[in-house]
Amino acid sequence: MFEELFYRRLAKLRTEKGISARDMSLSIGQSAGYINALENRNGFPSMQVFFYICEYLGVTPSEFFDEGNGHPAEYQEIIGDLDSLDDEQVQNVKAIIKGLKR
Repeated sequence: MFEELFYRRLAKLRTEKGISARDMSLSIGQSAGYINALENRNGFPSMQVFFYICEYLGVTPSEFFDEGNGHPAEYQEIIGDLDSLDDEQVQNVKAIIKGLKR
């Protein structure tokens, strides 16, 4: 069960980022075919490599396994941007979001 979730999320988060499996493999210090092998269900990363994968994808380990969170990297970026706004600006953004939901 968790194995399938891992493979599915890895492929989804990587493709959403628009990165090739080869580039990602090399960027996290692995052989060129490493991510491709993982996505083809050939093994699991060590805990250390899993953390590198999460860091590379811009997600926390919790977000990696949260299928309900379809855009974790984008959410983190938005939250970071919100942190730089003052209270009035945050309320304006909140109003815009509520307006878009209608």
